[in-house]
Amino acid sequence: MMLDPKLHADWEIAQEAEKTMKTVYQLGRELGLEESELLPYGHYMGKIDYRAVLRRLGSRPDGKYIDVTAITPTPLGEGKSTTTIGLVQGLGRRGKKTSAAIRQPSGGPTMGMKGSAAGGGLSQCIPLTQYSLGFTGDINAVANAHNLAMVALTSRMQHERNNSDERILALSKMPKLNIDPTNVNMGWVMDFCCQALRNIIIGIDGVNGRMDGFMMRSRFDIAVGSEVMAILAVSSDLADMRRRMGKIIVAYDRDGKPVTTADLEVAGAMTAWMVEALNPNLIQTIEGQPVFVHAGPFANIALGQSSVIADRLGLKLSDYHVTESGFGADIGYEKFWNLKCHYSGLTPDAAVVVATVRALKSHGGAPTPVPGRPLPAEYASENVGFVEAGCCNLLRHLENVKKSGVSPVVCINAFVTDTRAEIAKIRELCEAAGARVAVSTHWEHGGEGALELADAVLDACAEKTEFKPLYDWNMPFKERIDLVAREVYGADGVDFSAEAESKLANIQARPDAAELGLCMAKTQYSFSDNPNLKGVPTGWRLKVRDVLIYGGAGFVVPVSGKISLMPGTGSNPAFRRVDVDTETGKVRGVF
Repeated sequence: MMLDPKLHADWEIAQEAEKTMKTVYQLGRELGLEESELLPYGHYMGKIDYRAVLRRLGSRPDGKYIDVTAITPTPLGEGKSTTTIGLVQGLGRRGKKTSAAIRQPSGGPTMGMKGSAAGGGLSQCIPLTQYSLGFTGDINAVANAHNLAMVALTSRMQHERNNSDERILALSKMPKLNIDPTNVNMGWVMDFCCQALRNIIIGIDGVNGRMDGFMMRSRFDIAVGSEVMAILAVSSDLADMRRRMGKIIVAYDRDGKPVTTADLEVAGAMTAWMVEALNPNLIQTIEGQPVFVHAGPFANIALGQSSVIADRLGLKLSDYHVTESGFGADIGYEKFWNLKCHYSGLTPDAAVVVATVRALKSHGGAPTPVPGRPLPAEYASENVGFVEAGCCNLLRHLENVKKSGVSPVVCINAFVTDTRAEIAKIRELCEAAGARVAVSTHWEHGGEGALELADAVLDACAEKTEFKPLYDWNMPFKERIDLVAREVYGADGVDFSAEAESKLANIQARPDAAELGLCMAKTQYSFSDNPNLKGVPTGWRLKVRDVLIYGGAGFVVPVSGKISLMPGTGSNPAFRRVDVDTETGKVRGVF
């Protein structure tokens, strides 16, 4: 008997469901894994030997491929992960063999405001605590691999300074790299949101003087935004990962030439940290369907997609495989559409766009909710006008999905405060725009509440899609950026800083320019680069202030607005409510 989500917290529901969950061995058998292909981590979660599975099932036809995205997020949350899990449960109730692929939660939002993104209510994945706190160590492996590159860089800079005698360098068989300390491409990473580490000074002389490092400006980014995480998401196998790892640009020399992990002779050791992480993780929904967990979140500053390998596994092992893209269809789905599908060669059969009445009210002019403060009264009472005005945001996201040639399905993720008139207005506007619409109560009722959504998705998957990318990778980067800004964000154009112009010119001159994708870094809270502009802003231009290059992942990353690669922790973080029962060892408060 499931607990009532209206009366119990997510972690309480999860712990109750965990009492009767399937062992990972049973889950693997039902999924179709052979015993040797399952790599258990305890009794209830494990990893999958992807090479063995794809070798055995490589010729099997793929199942149907469904992506879950959303409208522009608000502080209220739209329930995208909850909908992903609910859809899998609903499809399971319809007798379909179904799996999901979601991203591993970062410690930053888990201990901050957002929570672990395990879903919620009666549509979440378990075991919740292990999934939310460290899991099988993938993010730790990413952080160690990334930081090892920085250890290699900073130690090399120190030794080149201290051992300037060419004979000493020759004896160590280390060519002098002449690294420019003012032109370092990478920083350090950690998996928490710590604004105090966004800008730091390292290598300050201590008791050992010049042996304490090379003093220079540096920074910390969040671990899941590391290029190593992006490489984990797009790699097709270990050989591909090893090749990509050696192409990471760590810094530039004094002549402006890139210094890579291969130059620092650290790429092999970095890959060694990642060997086990390349195998996707396996857990389950609280109704017992398989959930692959692989790669990380943050589509605003990173790729923000579950991995190519996890999706390939799901499509071979399931009739319907549901994957998830971070944030809205302007950034998360756009990267799925034009980056991930390019690398995987896979094409989606349908896309679900999640919306809530509450979020549409926010985009339609209702007072913006502030985390930690009481919800304004407008969100608990009927206001069809706010909903109708906010639907402009939803309709714009539907346009983006349709530009990719995929059939969109609108999921109205229902709350008890929603009224029939508000839902009817959303349905009217979306159906007029040519989209299927389903109301889903999966949070409250699990798979049973997602049957209308499941049926709409099955119907969409029966249609033939004409999937097509937005741009050709031979197009110059400035033109690509302008196209995304105009066609996806609705901008009037793009303004580039002098620094961004210079960097783009250098990147465009690379012989491999046509092999590099575009991974935009932009606020998730607006179509624009200003998070305060709700709905569908008009009369604005995208401001690109910087451009990063991820040579290993194969991305050019234009950075717009004031977006930061290290999020901050707010005044009322989730860690205040997390604790441990010292009698049982059970963790409470993780959500």
